[in-house]
Amino acid sequence: MTTTVHDLRAWKAAGRRFAMLTAYDFLTARILDRAGIKVLLVGDSLGQAVLGYDTTLPVTMDEMLHHTRAVARGAGDAMVIGDMPFMSYQASTEEALRNAGRFLKDAGAHAVKIEGPMFDLAATMTERGIPVMGHLGLTPQSFHAMGGYRVQGRSEEAAGRLFDHAVSLEKAGVFALVLEGIPMDLGAQISKALAIPTIGIGAGPDCDAQVLVITDLLGMDERPAPKFVQPYANLGQEIEQAVRSFAQDVEDGAYPDLEHSYR
Repeated sequence: MTTTVHDLRAWKAAGRRFAMLTAYDFLTARILDRAGIKVLLVGDSLGQAVLGYDTTLPVTMDEMLHHTRAVARGAGDAMVIGDMPFMSYQASTEEALRNAGRFLKDAGAHAVKIEGPMFDLAATMTERGIPVMGHLGLTPQSFHAMGGYRVQGRSEEAAGRLFDHAVSLEKAGVFALVLEGIPMDLGAQISKALAIPTIGIGAGPDCDAQVLVITDLLGMDERPAPKFVQPYANLGQEIEQAVRSFAQDVEDGAYPDLEHSYR
């Protein structure tokens, strides 16, 4: 059965930790679902991971919907969360509701994720039946305002503000909260205070769940990884070697051989 927002809250209450991963296509979603990943985020990180952008800012609604549809077709029992891209929800409540509805109605997502202390919007969305995941700390869509990709909440004042924002988002109705790029002690403090699960990415070991970008986990990106990333494979090199072997066999006339030819 498909994982629901009620499952995540029950896991939090039971002290059951879980993993969330990003997915951007049908085949990856199917593999992750088969591996037991219960929550798939179609992140706007596809801007860098798939589309070759320098940041998440250029990612459009059409691009997000395109990839969300593919993931939804492969997700099986996993919950699919669509990441609302930059300026798809900040301009007006009406536009935000319309775009969130497209994720659920047109693309097959089960929920959406929004960044920042958008308390009123989160409350309005949940009142309209749209499950919302929050995201605080280092929010990539706001990296210009933050002065770059910097750890957030280091000072006592900033930590207090993030804590208050987390509590307010829970009150607004979000079913889970991503905490990115914050000190581990603050991650632990917020996680202990909330009844909803926290999902850490660079927020320490005491969050209720952890998320990574799938291309980081698989070692497919040659760019330097953030401090919090633990690669579990080196598929970039493996893929390159496989392609080199194929090309060499073609050049040498070794492929295709009789075994791989029709008679």
